[in-house]
Parts: sequence; structure tokens; C-alpha cells
Amino acid sequence: MGPMSTSSLDPAVAARLKRSADGLVPAIAQQYDTGEVLMLGWMDDEALHRTLTTGRCTYWSRSRQEYWVKGDTSGHYQHVKSVALDCDADTVLVKVDQVGAACHTGARTCFDADVLLSDAD
Repeated sequence: MGPMSTSSLDPAVAARLKRSADGLVPAIAQQYDTGEVLMLGWMDDEALHRTLTTGRCTYWSRSRQEYWVKGDTSGHYQHVKSVALDCDADTVLVKVDQVGAACHTGARTCFDADVLLSDAD
């Protein structure tokens, strides 16, 4: 298996996806009730199919070249609430209920440690 392999993804959805050269689309995980942006992962057709049908976020690991289900190792599961494509079908937004930390560093979100600009004051 792996990017561009045969997938069970609905052909109508697969036909709409605009993938990168390596067959992937970025998938943004967002906490469904607070709107907090948690992380960005990558999905190929099969990872998206698994996400849509299992209710758990499945990603393609570019470094390990394998599928991974968020939480299988860490216990920090992402329970899928909704999945949407953006307007030009090249990014997936997955609204989830995140259990524990989303970031591999143990932080709640991947986007809170390296703030380049903040005008929140």
C-alpha cells in the first residue's frame, strides 16, 4: 500500500481531489467545538477513506512511509466529527474531538510554541 495505491475511496470524491506530486493532500485537524487548530497531517486516498469510514483520523507518514491512526501509539485519539474539502479540493479539514495532546511533543496543539506574530493583546 502507500500513496497512489488502489483505494476504496468513493470514486466521486477521489475524482475531485487535487493531490500533490506525491499523491497526498494536507489534512488540517481542528477541535470541533472550540475551533482550535490542532495539527496538519497528510492523507492519500486510502487514508481519507479510512478516516471517513472508521471515525478515527488516519494519516500517511511521509517519514515512515506507512499509514498511522492518530492515537494508536500515544492514546491521543482523534474522533472524527466531520470532514470537508476546501473550495478547490486540495485541502481536507477534519473536525475532531481530540483526546489529550495533538502534537508529538505532548503539546495540545502543534501551533502554540513558535509564534511568529501575535496581535492578540
